[in-house]
Amino acid sequence: MTEVEPQEDTEYLEDAEEEQEAAIEGEVYEYPEENGLDSAVRQLQEVQDKEFVEVRLPADIVAEAQQAWQTFIGSSSSREAAGEAIYAALFDSAPTLQSLFKTARSVMALRFMNGLNSIISSAASPSVLKTQVETLGFQHLDLEVTIPRVVIFRDAIINLLQMEVGARFTTKARLGFLSLLNYVGGAYIYIRREYAVRIKIIASSWRTANNKAADFMDQGEENKDEGEEGEEGETAEGEGEGGEGERGKANKADAEREEETRRDTKDSKDEARASGEA
Repeated sequence: MTEVEPQEDTEYLEDAEEEQEAAIEGEVYEYPEENGLDSAVRQLQEVQDKEFVEVRLPADIVAEAQQAWQTFIGSSSSREAAGEAIYAALFDSAPTLQSLFKTARSVMALRFMNGLNSIISSAASPSVLKTQVETLGFQHLDLEVTIPRVVIFRDAIINLLQMEVGARFTTKARLGFLSLLNYVGGAYIYIRREYAVRIKIIASSWRTANNKAADFMDQGEENKDEGEEGEEGETAEGEGEGGEGERGKANKADAEREEETRRDTKDSKDEARASGEA
């Protein structure tokens, strides 16, 4: 009996690993009506990080997604509680992501809530949506956003809404959230890749300019100090010359007085001699 080499099993395992990796990097939800999907929705079945442009989703899909979101918020006791649910769903599904966020849990939960709310609320306006997502993207430049992490975040949100909203989380609502979250995640990646380096260059140039300005100001202060020292030296020298002049005048006066005294003495002697002779 011929021995069978385990080549087929090896190939099967390799294929399975490749399929799993492909699923993580860009999971695509399939729907019965996929062939009839809007082109924007069809494109956003995957995370798009090669470009960041305005996107217009069909009005009915946006409306269903917004209705599901409002139902989720209404089912929570407060917006803070809704944020806590999002936070828990995200980090329960991927605990390793928690190390990316250094902010307190309560603050981070509210940020998740507010960020998602702003995205869903502006979904009907392509320009407003792009501006909102761009703003959020610049706020997250310090985070290393990747396609697998976007997929984890997206699926955690969708599964949470499916559980909390139930039947009201319709197929169109799911499509809306899938498209929006893929759009946002791809935008984060694009912005970090395209703009982070430019911002670092600008920041470095700004620091260099500030350092040069500081050096210039320091040099100006040094020159000013040197000028003041020079003026003080000239003043002291002038005072010294003035002192010598005063001393010279005093010496001359003393000499004149001595000369006058000598003359008076001589005159007195002459007068005494003349009187004696007389």
